[in-house]
Amino acid sequence: MARDAAPTLVGSYPIDTGLAEIESDPYGANRYILKVNGVPSSHVDLDDPGYLDFEYMRWMEPIFLTGYPPEDYDGRARKLRVLHLGGGGCSMARWVASRYENARQVVVELDAKLAELVRTNFQVPRAPLVRLRVGDAGQVLPTLSEDSRDIIIRDVFAGSTTPRQLTTVGYARQAQRVLDAGGVYILNCGDTADLAGARAEAATLLSVFKHVALIADPPMLKGRRYGNIVFLAGDEPLALGPAFERSLRTAPLPAQLVSDSAVARFAGSAAPIED
Repeated sequence: MARDAAPTLVGSYPIDTGLAEIESDPYGANRYILKVNGVPSSHVDLDDPGYLDFEYMRWMEPIFLTGYPPEDYDGRARKLRVLHLGGGGCSMARWVASRYENARQVVVELDAKLAELVRTNFQVPRAPLVRLRVGDAGQVLPTLSEDSRDIIIRDVFAGSTTPRQLTTVGYARQAQRVLDAGGVYILNCGDTADLAGARAEAATLLSVFKHVALIADPPMLKGRRYGNIVFLAGDEPLALGPAFERSLRTAPLPAQLVSDSAVARFAGSAAPIED
């Protein structure tokens, strides 16, 4: 049974990059929304780390469960190795820890005070299960060993956009270098209705990886609103079978899978983002 949240959990907290706010979720007891400088960053259920509220995170679930079945990782002979570029409230790290016994995770967070706030209040498993590393994601990734991660998740935002240096061809190549055979690079891309940023990210990934796919809800793909697109890329075929697509179609916010040559059509004439 998860312990109750501290009575003073809800409130505003000065952090290195500005202000963090923790608000109660009116739709669930012991659920909280973390805002960073006024922008919703994470949702955390302290009673159920397996609950994900943000839709783009729910779309990430089948990438794990289909491509890396938990029964294949017993926590002894084989441990799932996950790198999170961008920490926030550690929602995905808590989810992975709840699904994969003894997984080894590193969460890179730029803001030291935010990392401490999350560690103190959001019941993040301790190292070596989840290690919070304070640092710039652009500087940390190139320092990591080759073939050392099964999954890399890039979920870094400055305001509503990802810093450009984390979107380039060179950065994608660093992710490719750090991923082990069969590894997957997962990216959360926030974009406006013109989709220019997402198309450029698609072109960038296609220039580096052999296999690229993307997930988004249909209105987003039709350029009707601001929202999130989840990219996944790897050098081995991605596990995107019928069960994967069915899980996306039946999600609370149904999503569409775009893969193979359709990603190139989505990218269109966009050029890769050079360093």
